[in-house]
Amino acid sequence: MKITIIESDDIQELEVVLRCKEMNEEVIKILTSLRSFERKVMGFINGKTYLLLPDDIYYFESVDKKNFAYTKERVYEVSMRLYQVEEMFGDGHLFRATKSTIINLDKVRTITPRFGGKVEVMLENGENMIVSRQYVARLKEKLGF
Repeated sequence: MKITIIESDDIQELEVVLRCKEMNEEVIKILTSLRSFERKVMGFINGKTYLLLPDDIYYFESVDKKNFAYTKERVYEVSMRLYQVEEMFGDGHLFRATKSTIINLDKVRTITPRFGGKVEVMLENGENMIVSRQYVARLKEKLGF
């Protein structure tokens, strides 16, 4: 893959041009990653609204009918339900790990098999998360195992 960056004072808007011989899986992954930069998640803390980039979120969790987004420094309440997060960002690096969690695969540091077909992942922030056995095959597929 060849990457060319052109800087110029004449350029008013960021433009990405992707040239390829054919549309393949690698090109689709690149496009998906680029599109995720356009989408943001609204998070709430103490009545204030924050716009969060999906890449900054370690994971989403649903607890007692409330949904939360966990970043490096804070936990935000989000109005999106997990299925909505999946629909909006599931084509990228966000992955449904259990019925109540969605993990950002870019934040995974280690993966460890566990008893009963489950998998444990440790995130860059040191948190350990479980991937239910019903989602393990999809995890392996997303990671290219």
